[in-house]
Amino acid sequence: MSGIAIHKVTTAHPGDVSALKALPESTKPEDLLAVIGKTEGNGCVNDFTRMLSSTVWDPHLEASGGISVFSGGTEGVLSPHVSLVVKEDDYLNDDGSKMYNEGLVAKVGGTRDFEPWEMGTAIQAKVTADTIKKLIAEMEVEADDVHMVLVKCPLLTTAKVVASAKECVTTDTYKSMGYSRLATAVGIALALGEVTEDGIDDALDSYGQRGWSSRASCSSGAELENCHIVVLASSKKASNPYRAVHGYMADAIDLKVLLDLMSKIPHGAERVQIFVKAEPSTDGVVRGKRHTMMTDSDIQGTRHARAAVGGLVAGVWGETDVYVSGGAEGQGPMGGGSVCVVYKV
Repeated sequence: MSGIAIHKVTTAHPGDVSALKALPESTKPEDLLAVIGKTEGNGCVNDFTRMLSSTVWDPHLEASGGISVFSGGTEGVLSPHVSLVVKEDDYLNDDGSKMYNEGLVAKVGGTRDFEPWEMGTAIQAKVTADTIKKLIAEMEVEADDVHMVLVKCPLLTTAKVVASAKECVTTDTYKSMGYSRLATAVGIALALGEVTEDGIDDALDSYGQRGWSSRASCSSGAELENCHIVVLASSKKASNPYRAVHGYMADAIDLKVLLDLMSKIPHGAERVQIFVKAEPSTDGVVRGKRHTMMTDSDIQGTRHARAAVGGLVAGVWGETDVYVSGGAEGQGPMGGGSVCVVYKV
């Protein structure tokens, strides 16, 4: 378990690592647990901005055994940025007693590499769940203390499908992104007790409509073969000023839940970051009105949703470097998405 601080910095381009200069001078290389970022690619299979960012950041994470999670796509007003999650010692009073009676803690880790035919299946869900359960146990917190499990998961490429020893869940590389996110989210739900092991197949078969996690944030990419996992939780054993609240949007225009969550931030507290998942509702409507996000042959539906929800979130938050990630299969109700708000008292 590590008490943490989160430092958010906008980036000039996908290869920009100048955010390191924003860290306190006391920060050591082994303190950098995770780099969570948004890059200005298309967020699809051939988004190589994610790969570039992870390539330039991963060497800075070797000393700590940390991980990178990059979500592509900054459509609309969204700004490319990184959030650096670093270990931080407990805040203590002059007499050595704790300054705070709680704080945010984080643990990072990774699953084993997945075979192509395992991606998007119950195998991926169960392996992911086992890893998350282990991380939660090492954090010495309970599942109810967890605010967000943020994961970067793999996807299928044509080369992987062709080389696979068994039939894959799909041969469509773009669709594989959704299947991988879904299986990962179901794994998170299993680890947090939001679904049972008997409910895994039903959750997958219903594409997350009959089993989902309100605390999952999953994005997929070609830059890895396993799942990179960040678990964020509250702990009474920690002493730091960081806090979090979580919930989920019922649909893409759910302003009420955003305002409700932000109303829980105490007066005078500092807003740190908001993490939101977004997706176009697969029934083709938002509150009974038809949308065209799923029928645009030029722009994928996840990009439309990211732009729409990104504008809503940025307007409420008052900043454009917010983490809004497209594709919320199993990460909230259909057409909605999970929300996690981090602030500093």
